[in-house]
Amino acid sequence: MLQAHSFLWNYLWLSPNVLLLVLALLMYWRGLSRRYPVFTVFAVGAASAQLIVYTSDLVPSVTPATWWIIFWSGLMVEGLLKFVLIAEIFTQVFGAYAALAKSGRILIRGVGVFLIFAAALAAALAPKDGLFGIVAGAHRLEQTIYLIETGLLLFIFLFSSYFRIRPARQVFGIALGLAVSACVHLATWAVMANGGLPEKRNLLDLLNMATYHICVLIWYYFLLIPEKARPTQPRPPKPPADPPTGLAVEDHLHEWNRELERLLQ
Repeated sequence: MLQAHSFLWNYLWLSPNVLLLVLALLMYWRGLSRRYPVFTVFAVGAASAQLIVYTSDLVPSVTPATWWIIFWSGLMVEGLLKFVLIAEIFTQVFGAYAALAKSGRILIRGVGVFLIFAAALAAALAPKDGLFGIVAGAHRLEQTIYLIETGLLLFIFLFSSYFRIRPARQVFGIALGLAVSACVHLATWAVMANGGLPEKRNLLDLLNMATYHICVLIWYYFLLIPEKARPTQPRPPKPPADPPTGLAVEDHLHEWNRELERLLQ
């Protein structure tokens, strides 16, 4: 296609994915890939998919229709990896509750994969008007992925906050990077859908790309920079029990976990 993009455009498209591959390599050297294998696979897979799309944009023989099909395929791969990663985040956050963690992981993976394929099938079967139809289908698939991703991450943040579960620093950093990227993408899509910046939509694309660059740097910070040691403090008293049941908030989660264990058995 050989699009005449600016230096900033090419930098923001290329550098985050190169940095993500370097991050995966650094995690392998430090042994973090054994602790977070799903994120390592996500980093390599998502970065490789985007680099293939970027390279296709530079090859003159690749037609616009072929490029959008490649973009669509890369989007599918990245979306599937994201939902597997979100399921793993859920498992890491609620690892102390084995039945809950296992059920949540299976549910998130299953629902995520189903919704991605459903969105892809709906976009593929929708009436198309040449290249415009392919572009519109790819955009619908992308919006669906970000919408589901945002909802799942919001659920994990709110659920863990309600039950006073503090995730590991590295797990929190992974989830934070995904959440920031998804929220900004949804916000820019909302602006586009309402006719915002009709003649300068490339500015919104640059915003999305710059945000993803920042998210990669967030992953660098949380995964590679160790947490500072905190002075030990006395453990706070246990929260008061709820009047109706006599159980503390954390005890409710234990009850749910026990019930899920019984169902799984």
